[in-house]
Amino acid sequence: MQNRPGADRALDLAAGRLLPIRRALLTPTGGLVILCITETVSWGLLYYSLPTALLPISRSTGWSPTLITGAFSAGMLVAAVAGIPTGRLLDRYGPGVTMTIGSVLGAIGLASTAIAPGIVVFALGWLIAGVAKALVLYQTAFAAITLWYGERRLRPLTILTLAGGFASTIFAPLVAEAITRWGWRISYLLMAAVVLIITAPLHALLLRLPWTGRSPDDAHDDSPTSTSSIHSVTRSARFRVLQAVMTASTLGMFAVTLNLVPLLTERGASYRTAAIGLGLIGVGQVAGRLGFVIIPKRWGPTGRLVIIIGAAAAALLALALLPGPLWLLLAFGIVIGMARGCHTLVQATAVADRWGTRRFGTINGVFSAPLLVASALAPTVGTALGAAIGFGATATTMAVLVGAAALLGSRT
Repeated sequence: MQNRPGADRALDLAAGRLLPIRRALLTPTGGLVILCITETVSWGLLYYSLPTALLPISRSTGWSPTLITGAFSAGMLVAAVAGIPTGRLLDRYGPGVTMTIGSVLGAIGLASTAIAPGIVVFALGWLIAGVAKALVLYQTAFAAITLWYGERRLRPLTILTLAGGFASTIFAPLVAEAITRWGWRISYLLMAAVVLIITAPLHALLLRLPWTGRSPDDAHDDSPTSTSSIHSVTRSARFRVLQAVMTASTLGMFAVTLNLVPLLTERGASYRTAAIGLGLIGVGQVAGRLGFVIIPKRWGPTGRLVIIIGAAAAALLALALLPGPLWLLLAFGIVIGMARGCHTLVQATAVADRWGTRRFGTINGVFSAPLLVASALAPTVGTALGAAIGFGATATTMAVLVGAAALLGSRT
């Protein structure tokens, strides 16, 4: 008991040193740091883990890869549908509550896949994970950054997407190593534990900035926030055209890039070289996100959109029509990756640039829903078209689709 005062002083000293750190984290910059960590973990385990684990799961269970990826795609469709109520939840309660719920559901979903006795329970796990994706991935994080930073949102959005871009680089080899050592079921239980132990507390304890549902720049904006005013945006011709442009370009770019390996092998590349080409798209994405912040502001949101999607269409057409040489095809693959990287930031800023940040979560949830559907269906669409007409012809078809989207983009 005599040593108690000394222990109390030590505790007070430790608390005094930790308090400035906690205060620093409870700022927009601190929130950005937390989101960079949790988005990287969430993307790595809720999204990229399954492509890495696909073959080991199939070999272990006897389930076909088509059924396994079908369960994953179904979860992505659920994420698209859940995006709309997620936006409303975010507007009302803020990112801390929303993303904490998502982390808990993500852990439940991953654990359910791990203990699944059959494909039905396995699919149910990915459906639960789909709801979690709507709550914790980019849509919610973009909304938080947009409302915390207001007009200064572009740089932090870029930083966030750069951090998230390393999710596959970090977690694909870690997941593969875990499966090699312990098998896929134990590995998925470990992934569930990581999501629950790391991301849930960070979301719950440190995403606690004051939340008004609008950015500081809109603090004195007296525009209405009723359901009718939201509908006046989401049912407007401009909103629907922008939504169609972004959905079509998402489908076109993803359908080709996610099937780049068979496209390049069709042109005579080895499997290893084609896989390198797929990896270079990721390099292009990082470069595109870095380059997005230096695009001249005078181009405006419409000019940026048209140029980025137009560049993607041109690169897709070149990839479709040029027989070689291989290095040139790989170079155009990088260009498409750059366009995809910019496209992510166009999506993140599209709504706020045109309609401000009032009720941003709700409006952006409606806006993003068909884009998520397109990204979920793109691999299947690309594979099915490739089997029917060839991957070169598929790339031509998608280049035309994306080109049409670029032309239509001038009306946004």
